Amino acid sequence: MDFVEAVKAAGVVGAGGAGFPTHVKLNAKAEWFLVNAAECEPLIETDKYLCRTYPDRIVETVKTIAGHLGASHAVIALKAKYQREMEALQGAIDKSGAPVELFGLRTFYPAGDEQTLVQQVTGRVVPERGLPLDVGCVVDNVGTVLAIADALEGKPVSEKFLSVTGAVSKTRMFHVPLGTPITEILKEAEITEHDYAVIVGGPMMGRMLKDKEAIQQAVVTKTTGNLLVLPADHYLVRRSELTEEQMIHRAATACIQCRMCTDMCPRFMIGHEVRPNMIMRNLWREKSISSNEEFEKAFGSAVNCCSCGVCEMFACPMGLSPRKMNEYAKKLLKERGINPERNMHPAAREAVEYRKIPTERLIARLDLSRYVTHDLPQFTEVKVKECMIPLSQHIGKPALPVVKAGDHVEKGALVAAAAEGLSVNIHTGMSGTVAEVTDKGIRICGEEE
Repeated sequence: MDFVEAVKAAGVVGAGGAGFPTHVKLNAKAEWFLVNAAECEPLIETDKYLCRTYPDRIVETVKTIAGHLGASHAVIALKAKYQREMEALQGAIDKSGAPVELFGLRTFYPAGDEQTLVQQVTGRVVPERGLPLDVGCVVDNVGTVLAIADALEGKPVSEKFLSVTGAVSKTRMFHVPLGTPITEILKEAEITEHDYAVIVGGPMMGRMLKDKEAIQQAVVTKTTGNLLVLPADHYLVRRSELTEEQMIHRAATACIQCRMCTDMCPRFMIGHEVRPNMIMRNLWREKSISSNEEFEKAFGSAVNCCSCGVCEMFACPMGLSPRKMNEYAKKLLKERGINPERNMHPAAREAVEYRKIPTERLIARLDLSRYVTHDLPQFTEVKVKECMIPLSQHIGKPALPVVKAGDHVEKGALVAAAAEGLSVNIHTGMSGTVAEVTDKGIRICGEEE
């Protein structure tokens, strides 16, 4: 089985983002292969843990991937302040003699944004709504690199590393089967709050789970990297309760047009046309604009927003929601059939190095300083008795079940095959009996010990 087919068979997807099928990304040639180990959002520990724990495996696999791509540059990018991780990786590079470099990033948000990373490491700027491959780069998360290492040995993606941070007795690392209910993990996390919410991911772009039912239904997927536990009355939880109508009303009445949302936008700073201040300025007259040309002029830049949240969680002095209004504008543009022309050759603006958001200041702004710890996370075991494995854990079409209720499956077995088109295989991380197959997922009950 060749390289791409092995990755495809194993069901590898981007471990640090939206879950783009990795075999599609690697079916290419590129000048640069970049490994993203920057841990983009605050209070996530997974990438650092992987770099400390598996440096030799990471370096060797980076060398292999770069060779497959024909890349003349292989770079692992992580924050320079991650000294333990830098030393572990450099030691592995020195020991193996692999042609792999380390790139130490400043501590800012969003250092781990794929397009920001490309600009920082190579000086190149990805076109608007483009891919790193457009400028000769392929970028993979460090967790994805380890999944590729497994795939090349015939082991599919069936388990996931993730950290649990925030309102817990201590930061912890877990390694669990796909489909593990997050409640099983939270039981072991020693939560310090009686009433709490959970963000799946990080505080800026993660998915907020506020009520008990939502928390009980959530499971670990191929893209789950962190669970951030917060008090139920935390600022971020209360902010997430604002309705779209409330945000529109606030934008139309309270925006002072300071332009901070635009001037501090990471995509604007690398040369993309993203102007949230223009979206905010024009919201009050949105329903009165009949001309598509005028509508695009007012709202068209929203399509280049990457939803990183800098505009609303850090830049805006009025506590408004430019990111959400960009997302609202995207829907309106789609309804009108408006697709603004892309700038295929953007250039970073002169102030790009001076408008980076210091992570420490962001943490303070989000009222998360109390949860910062410099202790290494404690690895904790979880005995999982039942999994509900989603059929859609990736960008593209859901996978198609290949098992039925009553079937016995072994750990690592294929339980859902990639659909035609953009899709990926899904495997089970535990042995047991298939209890249920629905259009959403496959429930497996583990074997009694």
